[in-house]
Amino acid sequence: MMQCQQHLGARRGVSSRVGATQRATLSSKRATRVQSTVETKNNKANVSSVATEEPLLLRAVRGENVERPPVWMMRQAGRYMKSYQDLCKKYPTFRERSEIPELSIEISLQPWKVFRPDGVILFSDILTPLEGMNINFDFIQGKGPVIEDPIRTMAQVEKVCKLDPALAVPFVGQTLEALSKEIGNESTLLGFCGAPYTLASYIVEGGSSKNYTNIKKLAFNQPEVLHALLAKLADGMIDYLCYQAESGAQTVQIFDSWASHLSPVDFEVFSLPYIKQIVSGVKARQPDLPIILYISGGAGILERMADTGVDIVSLDTSLDITDARRRIDDKCGIQGNIDPCLILAGNKEAITKRVHDTIEQGKGTKHILNLGHGVLPGTSEENVGHFFDTAKNFRW
Repeated sequence: MMQCQQHLGARRGVSSRVGATQRATLSSKRATRVQSTVETKNNKANVSSVATEEPLLLRAVRGENVERPPVWMMRQAGRYMKSYQDLCKKYPTFRERSEIPELSIEISLQPWKVFRPDGVILFSDILTPLEGMNINFDFIQGKGPVIEDPIRTMAQVEKVCKLDPALAVPFVGQTLEALSKEIGNESTLLGFCGAPYTLASYIVEGGSSKNYTNIKKLAFNQPEVLHALLAKLADGMIDYLCYQAESGAQTVQIFDSWASHLSPVDFEVFSLPYIKQIVSGVKARQPDLPIILYISGGAGILERMADTGVDIVSLDTSLDITDARRRIDDKCGIQGNIDPCLILAGNKEAITKRVHDTIEQGKGTKHILNLGHGVLPGTSEENVGHFFDTAKNFRW
């Protein structure tokens, strides 16, 4: 633990992301405005919020009868919005935008203010908690995430620390607390984390990869090393998700983005047990917290996804909802799964039809309307608005 504390202190002392002066300037400029916005919102909602039901998404995930399925979009805060693009010009690094609470709050709320989705998700990244575990990383323009020292030996795994989220990533808690006050009961606040195998993929490969040869060589030649790393990551993500829930997150999503690169038999060894570990660990401490699992390209392991104990499995576009429901026998609810390219293309009649068809396919089970993947850069806000309007205007 001392090693971790020293590491965190050193990282803060030489922070290349955001200088103290810049943080102070941002705080002085934005804190008053953010607080004023929250107070105004709360004052306006004081009378109604007491009598208002819990947010639609939360009620749907719990299996209550709802007038329509809730709707939000993965990556709904970010690259396609002009307000985000303008902010990027002033604050060019992703870590500035995701680790300064005032910026993360503003970005998280940008789609909320325009489209009023039923879910507002924390603007952050799955790698964010890693430095609190003594795993250094950064985001390089045009290259993506880079791990400074890829982990491939047991000696390196032994240096991975236990995560203390309140110490390592206090800005995540601050952002969630502010978002919770801002949206109140009008929307559900979502947190998230990366699944251990996907986090390990970045950590072992040193960043993004096409073939994931390094982590697979580790899995097949030194499985004990990979299992030791995965176990530490799973413990860290339990603490991280519980911290998010304590800070205001009402639902959380686990992203196992690269698990589909495993064969089903290897998924059962190197991913499934650790997702189950997270779900059981979080549920033991936060039994009422709904958990969603998303695996891109997960059609071949759908039944295994449903066996993790999560409340909702999020489907990508390779799956038909009717078939998916039959395969898992409605063991859990579903999220998805409209093709983001349909929203990008912008044929409003086609969007309307697909939204209505997808809703009908989800009738009779817990269903959150979403995309099969994140909204694509270049998608017009008009198209996104039509998607949300169509979904929100639907009634059974």
